[in-house]
This record gives sequence, C-alpha cells and structure tokens, in this order.
Amino acid sequence: MTWLEGIGYLASLLVFSTFYMKTMIPLRCVAIASNFAFIAYGFFGRLYPVLILHLLLLPLNIMRLLQIRQLIRDIKHASEGRFSFEAMIPFMTK
Repeated sequence: MTWLEGIGYLASLLVFSTFYMKTMIPLRCVAIASNFAFIAYGFFGRLYPVLILHLLLLPLNIMRLLQIRQLIRDIKHASEGRFSFEAMIPFMTK
C-alpha cells in the first residue's frame, strides 16, 4: 500500500465514522478532518472531482460547526436570564 492509498483509506474511515456519531460537534470535527484527508488525497492523486467536492464541503462543515457552537452559547445565555412567559400566554393552548 502506498502513502496515497493510506490517505484515501484514512479519509474513507473518517467519513464512515461520522455515520455512527450521535452528537453534532464531534461529527462536524471528524467531517472536517475527513475533508482535509480527502483534499490531500485528491490533490496528490490528481483526482480533481474529489478535490473540488471536499474544497467545497470544508467551508460548509466549518460554518455549521461555528453555527452549532453559537447556538449552544445562545442557549446557555438564555437559560441564565430571567425571562417572562406572560407575553406567550395568548398563544398557548392546553
């Protein structure tokens, strides 16, 4: 096995492992790692469709990771505040 095949197998293993993950932050981190591995594999193997695909997926995965981290911060901030549900009562039903 060549080093290039090793990178390809590593990238494939990382993608495969994302399908078993139950939480989003580790999933996105492993997906980003697989993007880097596939970018290296596509670049050094001159597999341009693979390279282009993962160059496009990398910023998407980074953006989604940042969004979920911001959502977690917002939820923590909201849970620390003192909010009233009085304004929502007209919209509530039993």
